[in-house]
Amino acid sequence: MNSYRQKKFEYVTHRYQNRGRLLISCNDKPGIVAKVSQWLFECKANIVESNQYSTSHTDGLFFMRIEFECPDFQKRYSELKKSFHEVASSFEMDWQLQSASNRKKTAIFVSKEDHCLQELLWNYERGELYTDIAMVVSNHETMREFVESKGIPFHYIPVTKETKPEAEKAQLELLESNEIDFVILARYMQILSSDFVIRHPNRVMNIHHSFLPAFVGAKPYERAYERGVKLIGATAHYVTDELDQGPIVEQDIERVDHRDSIEELKRIGRSVEKSVLARGVKWHLEDRILVYGNKTIVFD
Repeated sequence: MNSYRQKKFEYVTHRYQNRGRLLISCNDKPGIVAKVSQWLFECKANIVESNQYSTSHTDGLFFMRIEFECPDFQKRYSELKKSFHEVASSFEMDWQLQSASNRKKTAIFVSKEDHCLQELLWNYERGELYTDIAMVVSNHETMREFVESKGIPFHYIPVTKETKPEAEKAQLELLESNEIDFVILARYMQILSSDFVIRHPNRVMNIHHSFLPAFVGAKPYERAYERGVKLIGATAHYVTDELDQGPIVEQDIERVDHRDSIEELKRIGRSVEKSVLARGVKWHLEDRILVYGNKTIVFD
């Protein structure tokens, strides 16, 4: 492991060993915040970050994310989870209790474009992405040398129309055998099957080289050029059955004009894509995203 990253990860693991994250979604009712705060007080926990959002003006839902320090959190995890279940039941909450020191295991899927992969690995080497990148999977050999030079396993699984079911089976076996928590599509130019997506709900993030919902599917820059757009962008979203229609996590744009060629649009777009994906990935790893319906609440 990169020595700088190792030291930073060791520091974070030690610093956050007693830190928990509580994510909540439920119908909005009086007393939720008070009840959760009382539970934390009774657990002798100290709140270090708290965010909440209510959609009472529309469908009456409540979302909350709390980070807290709690003595002996790791040892008491099961006890804490059991005691919060009673609080959650009274408000019919969907909830998660996570350890902030737990590093998710990540797999990156990529094809030939390297800019998003390089940005992720650069952030990873600097310790900015608190995760274990267990592998890079690709349908091309292009990235092998670069990936393996970072000490990360590279798996080449070619995909054709005829071999796609077998290729996905091999991919899924890799993910399962390595206990992967999160899959990042860093310009992986293949459409995942329903079976793949269903097995990893809200755990596959894609970068689409367009400001969705505009220019869904292939060749968005060419279509943007033909349309004469004045803004181009990129969208990080969770993958669902429907092509490029999953819950949007992050977006950004850059202004362009009639002087910009297709190649110039692509050059500008690559810069947007890599930063948008890196932010979305970081938020997912830090448990800052709550999904409801086809939308997200991002406590960034």
